[in-house]
Amino acid sequence: MSTIAAQMIDADLLKLRKKRGTLIWVLVLALLPVIVLFTVKAIQHSSNPIKYEPAGGRPGFTDGVRLLCLFFGPLAAILVGVEAGTGDASAGVFRDLVVTGRSRLALFASRVPAALTLCWAVMILGYGLVILGTFAFAGALPTPDGALLLNGFGFTLLSTGVICAVAVGFASLSTSKPASITALIGWQLVASPLIANISSLGSARSAVLTQAISHFSPVHFDGGRGQTVTMSQGTGLIVLVLWLAVFLGLGAWRTRRMDA
Repeated sequence: MSTIAAQMIDADLLKLRKKRGTLIWVLVLALLPVIVLFTVKAIQHSSNPIKYEPAGGRPGFTDGVRLLCLFFGPLAAILVGVEAGTGDASAGVFRDLVVTGRSRLALFASRVPAALTLCWAVMILGYGLVILGTFAFAGALPTPDGALLLNGFGFTLLSTGVICAVAVGFASLSTSKPASITALIGWQLVASPLIANISSLGSARSAVLTQAISHFSPVHFDGGRGQTVTMSQGTGLIVLVLWLAVFLGLGAWRTRRMDA
């Protein structure tokens, strides 16, 4: 059974890798902003060292992690998750997969690890660029220690992995790639920051996924995506688990009920 599951995951991963257009945009969103960030900051520092500090060091690391984990990385994760969730339906091969006798739940379940594998592979490249810029352009600034680098790596996987998995479930539920991308990016870029800034909602804002994710950040962000809602680590973990359980559950349910 484990061999069959591994083969199904490999097949889904191969489908994602063959989507060249999506893969290119995922790489662009995850890597280009980090390259631009350190390049621009390095040019500013070289042109006016008194006004602008070096591009790397702890400040550069903080900016790089923020850019990768809270801004562009999640967008890339959404693209991967949506492609994994809607790929079979969009290509018109879902019926062919069902008639082979494969479990519908197994078909859905194999999408998640495949999406995470591709998403994390790209994010590891992005985080590698953050570390490279942090140390290459540190100058006289202090640099992150080993513990902070490991925590930053874990946060990179957490912040993008959760959103990628939620995107798989949501896209499997809607079965529409354009609608899923529009809804998820709209929520990520517009709705979440707006809700976080409505102070009258109080602790209810803890239910916003981006707020729960930001709680686990190893570095402090000044002026992040909306206000930062204070919550306990247990609350943040519960919010993440609920988001995953709800949308993966709905995606699995829709896959079971979908017409073949």
